[in-house]
Amino acid sequence: MTPAAPKRFRNPVISGFNPDPSICRVGNDFYLVTSSFEYFPGVPIYHSKDLVHWRLLGHVLSRQSQLDVRKSKSSGGIYAPTLRHDGKLFYMVTTHIDGGGNFYVTAERPEGPWSEPIWLDRDGIDPSFSFIDGTAYYTRNGKGSDFDHPLIYQGTLEPKAQKINVRPEPIWPGTGGVWPEAPHLYQRGEYFYLMHAEGGTSYDHSEIMVRSKAPFGPFEVCPHGPILGHRARKDHPIQATGHADLVDLPNGDTWAVFLGIRPKSGRHHHLGRETFLAPVTWTKDGWPSIGNGGHVELEMQAPALESAPFPAVPARDDFDSPELAPSWIFVRNPNPKDWSLSARRGHLRLNGSELGLDDVGSPALVARRQQHFEFRARARLELEPNGSNEEAGLAVRQSEDFHAALSVSRGVSGREAKFRTRLDGKTTFGMTTPLEPGPVELELAATATTYEFFVGTGTKRIPLGKLETKEISTEKIWNNKHAHFTGALVALYASGNGKRSSAPADFDWFEYVPGAS
Repeated sequence: MTPAAPKRFRNPVISGFNPDPSICRVGNDFYLVTSSFEYFPGVPIYHSKDLVHWRLLGHVLSRQSQLDVRKSKSSGGIYAPTLRHDGKLFYMVTTHIDGGGNFYVTAERPEGPWSEPIWLDRDGIDPSFSFIDGTAYYTRNGKGSDFDHPLIYQGTLEPKAQKINVRPEPIWPGTGGVWPEAPHLYQRGEYFYLMHAEGGTSYDHSEIMVRSKAPFGPFEVCPHGPILGHRARKDHPIQATGHADLVDLPNGDTWAVFLGIRPKSGRHHHLGRETFLAPVTWTKDGWPSIGNGGHVELEMQAPALESAPFPAVPARDDFDSPELAPSWIFVRNPNPKDWSLSARRGHLRLNGSELGLDDVGSPALVARRQQHFEFRARARLELEPNGSNEEAGLAVRQSEDFHAALSVSRGVSGREAKFRTRLDGKTTFGMTTPLEPGPVELELAATATTYEFFVGTGTKRIPLGKLETKEISTEKIWNNKHAHFTGALVALYASGNGKRSSAPADFDWFEYVPGAS
C-alpha cells in the first residue's frame, strides 16, 4: 500500500489582524492570544487541537474594570500579551501602553472568567512569564542606551502574593539590531534559552536565540544567525516574520507561532500582522531553527497531530442571539446606550452618538476583522434619518484618519446613499444616489487591491465608489507619520455627527462571504 502523503497546511493559520501571538499547551489542547491595541474587548483567545485549525473562544479582557481604553489613541492600548499555564491557572500578562503599564490576569479556564488586573510595573513592554522548576520568571524589555535599543530585563515573581519578588534587571542587550523585544525564557535540557525579536516589527523583523546554563545568563548567541527572518527574501509573499513563541507537542516536537505580513500592490499590507505557524528543528549542538533555516512558506507540512477542524462559522449573522458573536469588537470601550440586540428583536440597533468615524473616541460602531483578501460583506439596514446630521452605514476601517464608508443619510430631496473616504485626515466625497423607501442593502466587495462599495434597494444594485487597498495600508499610514500596528476591519456604524441621533439604525443581518485568502 502506498503511504499517505504528508498532511499540509496553509499559512497564516489565523488570518487578519492577529499580531504578537503567544501560545501554551494544556494536555492535548493549545491556546493562543494576540494583541488588540485600542479595540474592546481585548486580547482575543483562540483554541486548537492540531495547531492548524483555530476557533475564537472570546476575549481575556471583557470588562471595563479590566481594560479601559477610552483615551487610547489608534495603535495604543494593549500590546503583546503572553499566555502561560502553571499547572493550575492560566496567566495572561501584557502591557497597557496608555494605562498602568504591565499587568497580568488569571483564570481557571481559558473561556474565563478572568481576574481583575494585577499590576506589575510601568517599565518596558512585551512582558512574559515562564514557570520553571517552581520559579516564576518575569521577562520584558526596558530602558537601554537610547530609544531604539532597549535591553532585555528579567526578575522573578510571586504569583500567589501577586507581586514581583526580584525586580527585573538587564540580562541581555540584544545583538545590535533595533528594538530587542518580545522576550521568552524556556528551559531545554541543561540550557535556558532566551528568545526575542529584533529589527522592528516591519520588513527587517527577525527572531534571535541566545542560551545559558543559568536563567540570568551570561548568554551566548546562536552561531547560525537569526532563527527566523525574511529580510533577505524581498520578493517572498510572507514578510516581517518575528515575535515568535514556542510550544512542544506531546511527542516532543517543537513548533513556533509568530507574526508575519502578506504585502500586496508592491510592499503594502492592509490586513495587518497575522499569525503564522512553522516547525522548529534542533541542531546537533542544541540550537533551534524555525521553518527551513529561518524561512517559512505559505504551504508547509502539518504537525504530527490528528486533524481537528471546527465547524464553519456561519457567513450570516442574523443578530438573533442575546449576545454579540465573539468576532465583533468595538473601537475602545463602547457606550451601552449606543447599541442593543434587545431593543428590536432579531436586529442590531445602533443609536448614533455625537461621535463619528473620524473622532478619537468610541462611536456607535461594531466591527470584525478582515480575514481574506477577497470577500463580500453585505448588510441590510433600516434607517429613516430625521436630520441631515444622522447617518448609518458600512465601512472599512484602519483608524480615524484612514477609512472609507458607504452611508445612508438625509439630503435635500430625501434619503440618499453616499460614498466617502478619509485618508491622512482628509475627507473626500464620492458618488451619491437617491434611495427608494424601505430597507437598504449595503455591500462591500474586496479584491487584494481594491474595495468597491454598492447600495441596493429593490432590484437595483448601484456602485458608488472604489478605494485601492494600498491607500489604507500600514505603509501609507506610517509614511504619514501615524504609528500603525493594527489591520483592516469591516464595520457597521451610526452617527449623529455632533449630536445624538433621534432615529435608530437597525441592521437586520450582516454577512461576510470569503473568497481568496
